[in-house]
Amino acid sequence: MSMVGKRGKPSRKVRLEDIAARCGVSMSTASRALAGEKGVRPEIRAQVMEMAKALNYSIPTSVTGQKIILAASSVAMIDYVRNQFTAQVLQGLHQRAETLGIEIVTRPISNAAGDVEGLRAALADESVAGFLFLTIDDESALSLSRDFGKPVVLINGDDPLMRLSSVTPCNRSGARIGAEYLQSLGHERILFLMRRGRRTIERRFEGWRDALFAKGIRDFDDLTVEVEDWLPELAATAIETRIAERGLDFTAVLTAGESLAAGAMMGVQKAGFNVPGDVSVMGMDDLPQAAFYHPPLSSIHVPMHEIGASALDLLLDAVNGNATPARRIELACHIVERHSTARARNQ
Repeated sequence: MSMVGKRGKPSRKVRLEDIAARCGVSMSTASRALAGEKGVRPEIRAQVMEMAKALNYSIPTSVTGQKIILAASSVAMIDYVRNQFTAQVLQGLHQRAETLGIEIVTRPISNAAGDVEGLRAALADESVAGFLFLTIDDESALSLSRDFGKPVVLINGDDPLMRLSSVTPCNRSGARIGAEYLQSLGHERILFLMRRGRRTIERRFEGWRDALFAKGIRDFDDLTVEVEDWLPELAATAIETRIAERGLDFTAVLTAGESLAAGAMMGVQKAGFNVPGDVSVMGMDDLPQAAFYHPPLSSIHVPMHEIGASALDLLLDAVNGNATPARRIELACHIVERHSTARARNQ
């Protein structure tokens, strides 16, 4: 079916993929041709430009040489030091920016509202195309940035009022498939180990709860274990203490983050039990070190590189006027089976 209807108007929004497919070139070639970048043969550039015009495709403004301000919260910076989630997201972001010839300028955000207000000076800089906010939940900061007048996209966070676009993993469905995987192994008493506070983590809690609800479990308060920080030693202490006080009244643990999973395995082992013989443990993120734990950790893989790259693409859509209304993009997660999970003993 043709994408062009009567009077030359497209019957649906034409995408870059459509232009590339019609011209028989890759998306990167089509993108560089439309952006006027070097390295594209003149005849290919002319073909791509002509196809874009024929399909009424909105040709994006070249962003080469422009700057993007990356405002990173203290939570993101701490995570960057402790483990690799933030580092993996930033790697995907910077690789995409390098491909497009865009400069990323990082600004640490400690006092969220005050520091965000301080970013307003960048609004007058014509070389600044927009802003990426990394792991920022503070409502006062979000309220200030909604009125920036330049595009803002949240990375690993969301705007409850949906006035700012955002990119996250599918936290709720990701945690649900993790819990359902453990249920498929015969586990009924599945602890959820978490640190509360961020909306994205609450979505993971909700996904675990959804899986329990689907099995008719309504009383789950005694299956929730909370810690004060994302440190493995706190998770280990929490699990070891629970077993000491209540016995082994669970057969599996799903954690809201990888560091807590590492701690949960330590806690089970310190209490004299075996992973996965007595207790299965599943993490969420699938950081590179997951394969090197003892035992190697089963986890819910989060596409961290793609989160960073997709956030930049979403921001550039807004820069080119193609991103209204705001969009909330969630990237799919999947299970990675290793050796920290096994069938429940009574199965």
